[in-house]
Amino acid sequence: MTTTNTPANSPGLPAVAGTRLNSRAPRRRPTSRTGYWFLAPYLFFFGLFLIWPIIYGLWMSLTNRSLVTEGAKTVGLSNYSEALTDPQMWSSLGNTLFFTVISSVPLVVVSFVMAYLVYTGLKGQWLWRLTFFAPFLLPVSVVTAIWAFLFTNDFGLVNGMLDRLGFSQVGWLSDEHVAMWSIALVTLWWTVGFNFLLYLSALQNIPDHLYEAAQLDGAGSWRRLFSITLPMMKSTTGLIILLQALASLKVFDQIFLLTQGGPNGATRSILQYIYDSGFIGYRLGYASATSYIFFALIVLVSLAQMWFAKRKDS
Repeated sequence: MTTTNTPANSPGLPAVAGTRLNSRAPRRRPTSRTGYWFLAPYLFFFGLFLIWPIIYGLWMSLTNRSLVTEGAKTVGLSNYSEALTDPQMWSSLGNTLFFTVISSVPLVVVSFVMAYLVYTGLKGQWLWRLTFFAPFLLPVSVVTAIWAFLFTNDFGLVNGMLDRLGFSQVGWLSDEHVAMWSIALVTLWWTVGFNFLLYLSALQNIPDHLYEAAQLDGAGSWRRLFSITLPMMKSTTGLIILLQALASLKVFDQIFLLTQGGPNGATRSILQYIYDSGFIGYRLGYASATSYIFFALIVLVSLAQMWFAKRKDS
């Protein structure tokens, strides 16, 4: 008598008890908690140095906490209302926005021009790359020391050259109408190398066959620039604009070292105003409230830029 073995998973036939329906089904691996131990140090320091200061600063902004007295009383939103009606806060915020505009635009345009010149075959590329990027490696104290000497009214190199050319001296750091432009120039010289590298990397990733096809069609260099290069740079340009705007909004070091916010508060940024309120005026609660107002502004700028970039791409 011959017995026919029918597969247990055949359609229309019941499965035999104890028969494995699918021997090739993936086995569920036991969950291992080893990864959490590797993640724990990061989470600890992340919470200690970022999450906790945010929570503590938010609580402090609702109190009258001072740097010279112990204890703090809850004052609600009075610090926020005072900051929003303080003309000095709005003046420092206006200085920050003005600096952001006059520094971000040339930092985007000049860095692209520098990268494009190197990309198109400028002779001595290694020298230009080193020259363009080297200032970015200098610390802010060295940068400001160099330019403070160059901008000195009496024996500075810049005013000395103006004297030889027959022009009158300029108060580069002492004139209210010129000081912020001087700081923007220093920032341009110091930080343009970073944007230069981003643009140069993006240019090198453009496929060569696009330029070859355009050249076969008779497109000149300017046509290739506006029809191929600039459209391919949209995402990189958007990233650089966002990073540059955020960096310019947080300006503090070069202004504090060059002018200390002067003359007459013409260059005082919002971060220096927060510093003055907390560590010179000893009002930590008020300084915390001002910093959270500024933080909200940075978030709005980031969201607006992201929305604009998404709308432009669509």
